[in-house]
Amino acid sequence: MDRTVVITGASTGIGRACALRLDGKGVRVFAGVRDEAAGAALKADASGRLVPVAIDVTLPETVASASRTIADAVGPQGLAGLVNNAGVFYGGPLELSSLDELRRAFDVNVFGTIAVTQAFLPLLRAARGRIVNVSSASGLVALPFYGPYAASKFALEAVSDSWRVELRPWGITVVVVEPGVVDTPIGEKAVAVWRDVRDGATPEARGLYGPIFDLVEAPYRRGVPADRVAEAVEHALFSRRPRRRYLVGRDAKTAAVLRRLPARLRDWLIGRRLPSYGGSARR
Repeated sequence: MDRTVVITGASTGIGRACALRLDGKGVRVFAGVRDEAAGAALKADASGRLVPVAIDVTLPETVASASRTIADAVGPQGLAGLVNNAGVFYGGPLELSSLDELRRAFDVNVFGTIAVTQAFLPLLRAARGRIVNVSSASGLVALPFYGPYAASKFALEAVSDSWRVELRPWGITVVVVEPGVVDTPIGEKAVAVWRDVRDGATPEARGLYGPIFDLVEAPYRRGVPADRVAEAVEHALFSRRPRRRYLVGRDAKTAAVLRRLPARLRDWLIGRRLPSYGGSARR
């Protein structure tokens, strides 16, 4: 009970795996969920220490309410950690991307993370706690047709870099976890998003990008288990010397290598794996 952690997006996937793993290690977990049913399902698999709390990172009133509830519970002890895990996927050709969906991706993946962190910083400062931001391999390299999602994760990486230095005087460590494809429900959601983009495309757009729409499902059949990411999060929170970044999965490590290559070479290596599309204009 001397270690208390808040996790956002704990209903499913990585957040749920983190909540259950830390709860199993004796950590008091406040698990952010968006509805009571998700909270009840999570609590059914956890110990009495785990407390579901309603947090929608895009709704300031739920963030403020959760921060007050948790502040009352922990008192001057403060928070040992905050895991910013809540996130959404949006992808597809940028030419066809909905600006509303792009804004939604930034609202959750970037602005939501900032809002939650701002709300809990006083409690983290009291305990010299740690912040773990769950980013993505897409925050290292922006692959084609993942531009909307990658843009939000690049922004999250920038925010994390700034905060890491800004918060150092108070002993607050900021860590980024960068998984590749993970076997979670977000994979199914990503496929659904791509299908929606495809189904909503005009005949002309389908003619331009048709072969690309057939690519989307393959990567999500090769995801690493969510507990692999939870293991990295646990190390980031409680090891004596945490790394500043944790790459999880072979594809994340590949992305880190690609990031260091000259842009022309990187573009060629990525482009050669795409099917032919766009007619004679492609180079």
